Amino acid sequence: MSYFGTDGIRGKFGELPITPDFILKLGYVTGLVLIESNQNLARKPSVVIGKDTRLSGYVIEGALQAGFNAAGVDVYMLGPLPTPAIAHLTRSFNADAGVVISASHNPYYDNGIKFFSADGKKLTDEMQNAINDKLDIIMAADGNNDAVMPILDPAQLGKNNRIDDAKGRYIEFCKGSFPYQYDLDHLTVVVDCANGAGYSVAPRVMRELGANVIAINNKPDGVNINADCGSTHPRGLQEAVLKYDADVGIALDGDGDRIVMVDEAGKLVDGDGILYVLATQGQTKAAGVVGTLMSNMGLELALKAADIAFTRAKVGDRYVMQELEANGWILGGEPSGHILCLDKSRTGDAIIASLQILAVMQARGKALSDLTEGFEVLPQKLVNVRLSQMQDPFEHEELVAAFDKARATLEGRGRLLIRQSGTEPMIRVMVESDDEIECDVMANDLADKIKAILG
Repeated sequence: MSYFGTDGIRGKFGELPITPDFILKLGYVTGLVLIESNQNLARKPSVVIGKDTRLSGYVIEGALQAGFNAAGVDVYMLGPLPTPAIAHLTRSFNADAGVVISASHNPYYDNGIKFFSADGKKLTDEMQNAINDKLDIIMAADGNNDAVMPILDPAQLGKNNRIDDAKGRYIEFCKGSFPYQYDLDHLTVVVDCANGAGYSVAPRVMRELGANVIAINNKPDGVNINADCGSTHPRGLQEAVLKYDADVGIALDGDGDRIVMVDEAGKLVDGDGILYVLATQGQTKAAGVVGTLMSNMGLELALKAADIAFTRAKVGDRYVMQELEANGWILGGEPSGHILCLDKSRTGDAIIASLQILAVMQARGKALSDLTEGFEVLPQKLVNVRLSQMQDPFEHEELVAAFDKARATLEGRGRLLIRQSGTEPMIRVMVESDDEIECDVMANDLADKIKAILG
């Protein structure tokens, strides 16, 4: 079976695959794959491990570390840091892999594991498959502990180390992405940290660049991550921007790789709006932009008007990355706020993406609302249908017929997207149309039909 979803391994803590026992085995087999892939090294392979602020991260961190050490891999613990920080520090420490313990924007009771390769990018499919194959073997042999995790030579066990300056290194990396000729001295910025991994570093980056920073949701307690805050619940940020008469608002998600923004009038600017600004009004106009199947048609039309190429990838930043590399472009992302600026970072990074928008505001001498003029979003309705278990809606003729009928209705003026979540038992129904009422009615009708048939 495949243990990996769209973005690593994820689930409810305490239930397979997110149990201490499974995580121990995951660390062990991943260590074996790293050893097999680095047989020419004169040293033991090493990994860096970071996490977000969930309570379960402490348990997973210990299990992963033990598994890697048992396989003969050295471990460097980074503590709570955004996912993109782990990608950067994997390269900075010349590690052979980076590991993030996080369930991103999910509630506190979920958790997960993401991997980065030595170059700070998502694991290749080949490496992921190799890990998955060894997991299949070790899970099948679970009744025989000697066969599951043999320790052939205790002298070859890996060591565990804690890195004290990881946070400072990442802060300097982020600041280095901001043009040196500008500063943020005249801006008041509200930063919603989602009580997550960016709670400490995001406000510090902005302050050290000169901004007057108002940090909200920056007191994690292990269970308040993403709770009515952050990029998935931006209303609090919108209210704070208006309350403090701020110039701009920035909302991260729980692991700091997603961003949405709020302009000075309290209007939400999602990932599509951020891509539009960076593509059309940055220092150089983008050669092309990669969006996803979820990107609003308004972005496609606005980029076409600006004579900028646009293409869609499957949902997931790893697919956006693949499409960017195939086209030789540097800018891409998702409406949810995964923004890839490959000239600045090798993975989606909320802090770095926000700094690029702030740099455009400074360079142009304009407010964020001015920068988004000319970008009109088509009405779009997204309904998430949570199921009792993973099911494929396209295996049911009645649902397929309903989807086909809806697409025929929207032809030439809108889109329908039906997508299974890669990490949860959920079907996402997205309807886009030039008619807002039609969007709402059609999306909810299809969602109700899916729920009635699949349960």
